[in-house]
Amino acid sequence: FSLLQNLDDDTISGSNWITENNVQHSLSQTTKTTRKPYCGYKQQTLSKREQVEEESLLAAIQWPTPPNSRIAFLQSTDPLHSDFVIVKPSGSFKVGDQLEVLVHLKDFQGKPKQYGGDYLQARIHSPLLKAGATGRVVDCHNGLYKVFFTLLWPGEVKVSVSLVHPSEAIQVLLRLREERPDRVYFKSSFKSGRYSETTECNVCLLGDLPVCNFTDLYTGEPWFCYKPRKLSCTSRINHAKGGYQKGLLTQEESLFFQSDVNIKSPILSSGPDSVIVKPNAFTDSISIDRAEDPTVSPSGYYYEDEWRSRTHWVHHFNNSDDITKCLQGKVIHLFGDSTIRQWFEYLTAFVPDLVEFNLGSPKNVGPFMSVDLKHNILLKFRCHGPPIRFSTVFSSELRYIANELNGIVGGRNTVIAITIWSHFSTFPVEVYIRRLRNIRRSIIQLLDRSPKTLIVIRTANVQELGPEVSLFNSDWYSFQLDSVMRKMFSGIAVHFVDAWEMSLAHYLPHNLHPKEVIVKNQIDVFLSYVCPLQI
Repeated sequence: FSLLQNLDDDTISGSNWITENNVQHSLSQTTKTTRKPYCGYKQQTLSKREQVEEESLLAAIQWPTPPNSRIAFLQSTDPLHSDFVIVKPSGSFKVGDQLEVLVHLKDFQGKPKQYGGDYLQARIHSPLLKAGATGRVVDCHNGLYKVFFTLLWPGEVKVSVSLVHPSEAIQVLLRLREERPDRVYFKSSFKSGRYSETTECNVCLLGDLPVCNFTDLYTGEPWFCYKPRKLSCTSRINHAKGGYQKGLLTQEESLFFQSDVNIKSPILSSGPDSVIVKPNAFTDSISIDRAEDPTVSPSGYYYEDEWRSRTHWVHHFNNSDDITKCLQGKVIHLFGDSTIRQWFEYLTAFVPDLVEFNLGSPKNVGPFMSVDLKHNILLKFRCHGPPIRFSTVFSSELRYIANELNGIVGGRNTVIAITIWSHFSTFPVEVYIRRLRNIRRSIIQLLDRSPKTLIVIRTANVQELGPEVSLFNSDWYSFQLDSVMRKMFSGIAVHFVDAWEMSLAHYLPHNLHPKEVIVKNQIDVFLSYVCPLQI
């Protein structure tokens, strides 16, 4: 990414970024693709500043692709033939030191790869200590990858590297994102009296059939449904996930997506896979005075199954009374998808006096509300606006986060937590950028009128992947969106719960909905912002 971070000033308008003096960057092969205009996002009217930001964001997530689009499966990356080595494995390491790992990727014939673009995940861990942290992967664009770890605890520390997707698969994911944003489709029911019709909906609908335009008047967020034959557009009663398109891949492409072959498959070490780390005289690896930066890596680590942030103190709320004391007199708004609904469920189950008030909402969809009358706590959850792949959301409950934020007075007793990522993975990134731009504008206005309002962003997280899930919700899609989100929200007064690292650094198998021990740690970080530890 470093090649592309300084392009803000050089970029000129147009769907492909090129620098003014036409300098060829080493990733240039990815920049020459002509992108099919995708309905609404091309019609956006952007200010010069927004245009420059969008181009700079898209440039920063450019991904190197194979030298040609027809690489045979046998020439694609094989994690089994590939290996990694620890640089100076028998060296003397102490807490705070950097550990470097070299990954050599090879194809199914055992030949070294000559180009980059593979997506790797890496972590260090000490199983007996229930300790873990993520690593920073650097692509050398020649089949070699460097991984850098910060050693954050003493003892025997083991290295694990896995191939999430080979570069040949990423090329397919890129194509699907641009050409098949309809691969998840949605539907709405329209009803008048006893008569009802159901039609397909999306951010964009192709063809010449008449459509109902449900574009939001305030945010300009586009949403369309095919018009029912007999009913008016105003008779829409709900929104729901329609389904997933099948047959997206050619036979050759499907070989790049095989469980236990090349999706999240471990790459083994050709030598030692662990090092011994000695304690440091100054073992405190937290530099609390550092300003919160969502791009600091790693942002924290697990030790004895508890998350320790490297940028601020985390208090562990093991006792429900501590949570009650922290939240007393507060209104907590949770906005987003099912991964932040987990926070609502955890807090409602864990805090005895926080009782769910039955709003009659559909299960798993919401909105939901829990109340503690004794301690004057109100906890609310509401899902974000479409696209959202929930079972059935009533039309009247389809709200955009930006509009909801505009309706909040704010103040020192108002806490807001937001997550929005998973349901955008099937769309071109511009769709996501627009959504974040609207939310960011509302956040800035809210903080302007009520500076003491606390706002927390929960990042994306990793998940279990198989051949089908990869085409819709791959970690690579999530990683790209998460990178955009961190850039767009850096420099404004919001706090981050790094759910990405907290899911990747942990020993439990990856899960779209992380298990309770991970959710509990997310809540600890969240509440540590609400009630900072007085040192």
